[in-house]
Amino acid sequence: MGKDVIIACDFDSGEQTLAFLDQFTDRKPYVKIGMELFYAEGPQIVRALKERGHQIFLDLKLHDIPNTVKKAMSVLSRLDVDMCNLHAAGTKAMMEAAIEGLTRPDGTRPLLIAVTQLTSTSEERMHADLLIDAPLADVVSHYAKNARDAGLDGVVCSPLEAGTVHEVCGSSFLTVTPGVRFADDAAADQVRIATPARAKDLGSDYIVVGRSITAAADPVAAYQRCLAEFVG
Repeated sequence: MGKDVIIACDFDSGEQTLAFLDQFTDRKPYVKIGMELFYAEGPQIVRALKERGHQIFLDLKLHDIPNTVKKAMSVLSRLDVDMCNLHAAGTKAMMEAAIEGLTRPDGTRPLLIAVTQLTSTSEERMHADLLIDAPLADVVSHYAKNARDAGLDGVVCSPLEAGTVHEVCGSSFLTVTPGVRFADDAAADQVRIATPARAKDLGSDYIVVGRSITAAADPVAAYQRCLAEFVG
């Protein structure tokens, strides 16, 4: 599975999303549908983008009791997305239930990845707000191992942790890394960040890029710049 750039389509309407993606005529980018867009438009936006030929990462970050997550994943499996996620903090039991719910009768399923720690979370915030005393890197590695042991395909982590995740979970265990910005862009609300080129060097398999592309004066050029830096 090759490296790829996923555009975070964090728009509040399907109309905005489709208008944005209309600009991409040469290549259909891999797109992320997050909470904002999914809650605004529901499953229909997933179907609309699949009909247009986009691969989709459905980023809803499920976190609930195992049975609830299992049932929710069973519903999401019918949407034909390519990747979806949950919070690793929900425990191995929840992740195992998610796999069970996500797997279709024919044995196929989307990729399932687990969020380790959000890229807006610093070590200081993790200690003070979450009362997790271990070093952040150790927490990410531990959550990644739990996800691997539960049968998941990879994790969401910052680019800074991608190499460590591969060291402890193997090279085929996917690292999907938000918190990617061009060097001349503002960090905004993320604190553990890297450029596309740096993310490549650190071992990211997929990078998730939002405002650096969606807010650019020329989004197509910004996307192509990401591809050039990250995929080569």
